Amino acid sequence: MVNIVLQLGGFMNTGLVEQQINQIRLQAHQGNQLVSVEYIPEKMQLVGTGTDAVVVRLDDYPQYVWKVFAPQRIEKKNTEYEVYQRLESSRYFATCYAQGENYLCLSYERGPTLYQCLEKGIVIPKQIIIDVDHACRYARSRGLNPRDIHLKNVLFQNGRAKLIDVSEYMKPGNDKRWEYLVQGYEHFYPMIKGKKIPTWAIELVKNAYYRQVSDQFSVIDFCQRFIQMFGLSKEDEL
Repeated sequence: MVNIVLQLGGFMNTGLVEQQINQIRLQAHQGNQLVSVEYIPEKMQLVGTGTDAVVVRLDDYPQYVWKVFAPQRIEKKNTEYEVYQRLESSRYFATCYAQGENYLCLSYERGPTLYQCLEKGIVIPKQIIIDVDHACRYARSRGLNPRDIHLKNVLFQNGRAKLIDVSEYMKPGNDKRWEYLVQGYEHFYPMIKGKKIPTWAIELVKNAYYRQVSDQFSVIDFCQRFIQMFGLSKEDEL
């Protein structure tokens, strides 16, 4: 609580905020399941739900969000706070202002995710790919290992990219998720560029990817299956 007062200039009623946060009830699960939200105070707006935490806002402080962790995932909060400390200030990432016992106070970042861009037919420019690549290089220069970068973790913000989830940047190994997305962008995206993609179709591709990804995974072969399934061709490029 003291950290929030110091870093946010004393403008926040931290006692009220923590009172609201302490009322939140979450339950984490095994595997890749989202946390169950048992209770959130009426004054709080649920922004997002993950496998370890939820993100909420308060109308009185619209420039901030609070990432509140399930009791079983508090160690994830400590790790993520360390990641933000290493990242310091970078235009490619959200800002972490402070931590509490079970939460992080972060900057609220506007803009659709790349997932929402596909749903709404918003064109994703090449600059997004460039920005994420620069963000990854910056994170590595800070001794981190950027990973778990996917459609819901990248915002399209004023024509540029911003990454909003750094929870796995201390883990070893390369999950290749962003590499595969870049390859899909280059070989497949021109056929659907600017078109509204139904959520069910995005989920179909995503779930098929989870079932098939391995050391022998080929983005070209994978995309070709869906090009045929959806009846797309090079003539569909915009």
